[in-house]
Amino acid sequence: MKKSILFILFSVFFLIALPNHSDAAAKQTKIILDGEECVLPENADVVNLNNNVMIPIRVVAENLKFKVDWHQKTQNVKIQQNAKVISLAVGKKEVLVDNEQKTLNLAPQNIKNTVVVPIRFVSEEMGLKVGWNNVDKIVTLDRINPDPSPPATGEESESELHHVNDIQFANNQLVLSLDQEVTPVISQLTSPDRIVVDLPHTAFGGPLAESLGSKSVGKLDLSGVPNVTEVRYSLFNQDPAQIRIVIELNQISNVQYTSEWIEGQLIVDLNMNGDLITTNPDAMLPHSGAKLVVIDPGHGGSDPGTSGYSNQFEKDFTLALSLKVQALLLEEPEIKVVMTRETDVYPTRTERVQLANTGKANVFVSIHGNSVKDSPKTTGTETFYYQRSSSKSLAEVIHRHLIEAIGLKDRGVKNGDLQVIRETTMPAVLLEIGFLSNPEEEAAMLTDSFQNKAAQAIVDGIKEYLGIEVNQ
Repeated sequence: MKKSILFILFSVFFLIALPNHSDAAAKQTKIILDGEECVLPENADVVNLNNNVMIPIRVVAENLKFKVDWHQKTQNVKIQQNAKVISLAVGKKEVLVDNEQKTLNLAPQNIKNTVVVPIRFVSEEMGLKVGWNNVDKIVTLDRINPDPSPPATGEESESELHHVNDIQFANNQLVLSLDQEVTPVISQLTSPDRIVVDLPHTAFGGPLAESLGSKSVGKLDLSGVPNVTEVRYSLFNQDPAQIRIVIELNQISNVQYTSEWIEGQLIVDLNMNGDLITTNPDAMLPHSGAKLVVIDPGHGGSDPGTSGYSNQFEKDFTLALSLKVQALLLEEPEIKVVMTRETDVYPTRTERVQLANTGKANVFVSIHGNSVKDSPKTTGTETFYYQRSSSKSLAEVIHRHLIEAIGLKDRGVKNGDLQVIRETTMPAVLLEIGFLSNPEEEAAMLTDSFQNKAAQAIVDGIKEYLGIEVNQ
């Protein structure tokens, strides 16, 4: 008899302690916002607590463009939508809505580093109509009073749309391949820390659209990337079309970002922590009266730059020529030279700028090769500066020496809005030595004799600008 009672009690314990099969195989909750499925970040899910459906506030805020501030110490979340401000705290039912105190039926919770709030709160205070399908585990959210906009005139025609054909993330850079130039709207949000890139009048195209199919949402595999948790993207709006890319950061809150359009690619460059990548450990040492010259071989490592007529990479040409410039500058007692790279590695453009600015360089020279593959007859040398008169003077001097030494077509000195010459604080130039896409020009540019002439011309230009006697 005792054995039977013990067996029954033991069985009851297991029935209570272990989840049943249907719970273990439960469907993952989906959130549908204005008819579009929201991409849920990892470890962020809808939960049911004491018969209260709780929704991750960051998912709604992110998709509705609310500003969210999270204060770890006080466990307080402040949500701002235009002039409306909502302040709530984890574990407290009291919430302030425009300084008016209200009471939630269940306090916000912090689950897996995600703040979740009752759906009723989302419905009443954020202007959403909320539905819950318990069978399929689907939350539907619809804006009752969407932001005023001109009346819809039907879907945009394909000719009016830009298309994103590929999305990549490497070396702290988001690289988007597009068929037309797009001006992004970039914002930085918290809780969690993330960068949001919105592309107006833009849809998915090419292989990317085919791989996504009807889902219009996706993520990048970022295994092994230390500073980024994930990069997710979606067709945020359909009419007018808008793509949103979210870069979720891994415990990195101090981020600077820049964007630029280069030959069919929109590049968003993130500087995560201000660390410098440099192959020269003496880069930051005082240069004791000598003039500090920073030589920047363009591209490198995972960024090959353009490719030439014979498929040679720009990064190899720029490094070979830059090392020759370095060797000549090392012979100058009045000059200290620092390289942004001396091998096939990739410092970001932000890191190159920081190296020069922090070291208080006197001159910054970035060396590149040009390419227009659709026009193999295009030829010549051009030199870029950004606005500063000192940079223009440096550009004119080096450009003159280059034209005299290598004899290519003179394409002139031009003002260019390029990060490495825009954000450096000293006289700075970017040299496009010649066109690797031109078969004759590429053949010459890859020879030692050509590179020796170009290197000497660059050094002579630097010396003349710095007031150091140039050997004749």
